[in-house]
Amino acid sequence: MGHFVQLRAADGYESQAYIAQPKTEPRGAIVVLQEIFGVNNHIRSIADGFAFVGFVAIAPAVFSRLQKDVNLGYTPGDVEMGRTLKNLAEGLPPPGVMADVQAAISHASMATRGKVGVVGYCWGGLLSWRAATQFANVKAAVTYYGGGMTLEPELHKKPLCPTMAHFGAKDGLIPASTVQAFQTAQPKVDVHIYDADHGFNCDQRGSYNLAAADLALERTLGFFIQHLEG
Repeated sequence: MGHFVQLRAADGYESQAYIAQPKTEPRGAIVVLQEIFGVNNHIRSIADGFAFVGFVAIAPAVFSRLQKDVNLGYTPGDVEMGRTLKNLAEGLPPPGVMADVQAAISHASMATRGKVGVVGYCWGGLLSWRAATQFANVKAAVTYYGGGMTLEPELHKKPLCPTMAHFGAKDGLIPASTVQAFQTAQPKVDVHIYDADHGFNCDQRGSYNLAAADLALERTLGFFIQHLEG
């Protein structure tokens, strides 16, 4: 359904992004922010799913400044490589990969002439949270098990748009105590907690939880329809 396009960030850096177009007039646009595994089959399928229900969906390859064409699976070796790339990306001088996230948001806005939302998974959940707190042209944000967003310095940042967050109660990477602290610090964020582990939305991981994934998607789609349509 989709294809790759070139994006140009404000600093002139060019990177790739996967874009999927709906068959009907777009309801709006959604920027899909990757896990630590790159714009792999799972992320492309998420973008295709949003396009299927009427949104332009664009997934920027936010590892591009470090390594092109990252397309990892979920083996222990893939996890190690993904974590290494993520740590290197987090160490880039500001704005780092957020410049490429902004480029994707701008591209999506021009492609639809409508409202743009962001959704992110794992590390992409953290990037989605940062986009919500930094970019005024983001009109709605959804995060899935965003590692780091429940800790300082992210914990007390204020989103500039309506925001929804999904967490797993069994997630060993994001302790429940930090999710509770996030709920206390962010009373306006619509937080949902599922009886599931980290990565519960990904049907290619052992932690996949169909019931949690379906319910989270239902809530996510309703949220984006509410805030991006019209």
